Amino acid sequence: MSKVAVVTGSAGGLGKGIAQRLAKDGFKLVLHDINGDMLADTLKEFKDNGIDAVAVTGDVSKQADQLNLVAEAVKAFDHIDVFINNAGIDVVSPFLEIDEAQLNRLFSINVNGVVFGTQAAAKQFMKQGTKGKVINACSIAGHEAYEMLGTYSATKHAVKAFTHVAAKELASEQITVNAYCPGVAKTSMWERIDEAMVARDDSMQPGDAFKKFSGNIALGRYQTADDVANLVSFLASDDADYITGQTILTDGGLVYN
Repeated sequence: MSKVAVVTGSAGGLGKGIAQRLAKDGFKLVLHDINGDMLADTLKEFKDNGIDAVAVTGDVSKQADQLNLVAEAVKAFDHIDVFINNAGIDVVSPFLEIDEAQLNRLFSINVNGVVFGTQAAAKQFMKQGTKGKVINACSIAGHEAYEMLGTYSATKHAVKAFTHVAAKELASEQITVNAYCPGVAKTSMWERIDEAMVARDDSMQPGDAFKKFSGNIALGRYQTADDVANLVSFLASDDADYITGQTILTDGGLVYN
């Protein structure tokens, strides 16, 4: 029986790259994103390439949407094996400018989304009576806190904490919970970070912030979606059955923890 993986935030970026790799690994895919038009385009691309996939539009910050996502996955493929809480957003701002709206928005998506997704997946695994894997998107910002990225860093530290707690509480059900922690990748998220940082510093030119962060990578290059997908592929495999509660860095040598 083919395995089934659910990937939130998979219409583009790292999430799409992860989904593509899991398809190569033989998984059936449940794609998910809040951007319905972009998601439809990605689903068409997957199907045109012979990938067995369905798409569900929804908002990870809403518990009902996460429950619906799992229900739609089961309706399409009868069961799930892996649930990847990939969806997330960032914001660039000085600490003194962090406001209520910023905190509520980032925590609702980056943290509440991980909690609600993990709960929905775990309940389905238990209903199936099978083992299961939850894999969360953390970040180097879950291991260190970065200036101008205070709220984002705080949410990723929270993801790390919930990964640990869920792993401890769900281990008796043979449900593992781990997280992947990307570094600096040339994605639309990093383009936004670079643009926002450059806009706040007259001495910087477009691309300078990205160069500054990526220039510190020991292996000498910025990250690609494949670098992240390789780790997620392993965590989603049977080879990772004895690993739980870990937040694993995949950053080319940027943060050492």
